[in-house]
Amino acid sequence: MTDYGEEQRNELEALESIYPDSFTVLSENPPSFTITVTSEAGENDETVQTTLKFTYSEKYPDEAPLYEIFSQLNLDDNDVSDILKLLALQTEENLGMVMIFTLVTAVQEKLNEIVDQIKTRQEEEKKQKEKEAEEAEKQLFHGTPVTIENFLSWKAKFDAELLEKKKRMKEEEQAGKNKLSGRQLFETDHNLDTSDIQFLEDAGNNVEVDESLFQEMDDLELEDDEDDPDYNPADRESDLTD
Repeated sequence: MTDYGEEQRNELEALESIYPDSFTVLSENPPSFTITVTSEAGENDETVQTTLKFTYSEKYPDEAPLYEIFSQLNLDDNDVSDILKLLALQTEENLGMVMIFTLVTAVQEKLNEIVDQIKTRQEEEKKQKEKEAEEAEKQLFHGTPVTIENFLSWKAKFDAELLEKKKRMKEEEQAGKNKLSGRQLFETDHNLDTSDIQFLEDAGNNVEVDESLFQEMDDLELEDDEDDPDYNPADRESDLTD
């Protein structure tokens, strides 16, 4: 009869010696523990990490242990899903044997693959940016290559703009010819002769001019002292003082 407890205790002792810095016991009944797995460093010291939690079932290793992702670092959802699928496959293949070391090793290799994928993706992104920069530089110094299609498109646009410009200039020229000066307006529109009087009448102010007043002013003899050769301003000031 298999002594499951003995096999589990022996594996725990081995795991603690193999992973002294990352092995942590969570409980003794049922036996539960975590092991932190870290990938190798990438080119720019990138690392990915996960902490796996295992719990022995009563009849482990004939029964699969319980496992889960306890924590993770720099892993996306797809990576976590892939790791769980890997654990399920390895558990099924190793039933009947103590398997925690095998499971952890498989996850370690998977994390290294993820780092390599990150490195490859970064290199591709770098190459793409360099290619885009080169293309932009070529466009700056060489311009867009002329093809029949883009030339015809440019010519159609140019002709349309030119036609619109000529039309606008013709309209402005015609408008300038039809515009009359102030004198021309006055000479051609006789209503301007009486426009001021008409304005006053429209406003309710009837203006009557008595022309006889201006005739009588001609009969007045207005003397201008300054026209008198004997005029002396000092004499006038003296009279005002008296």
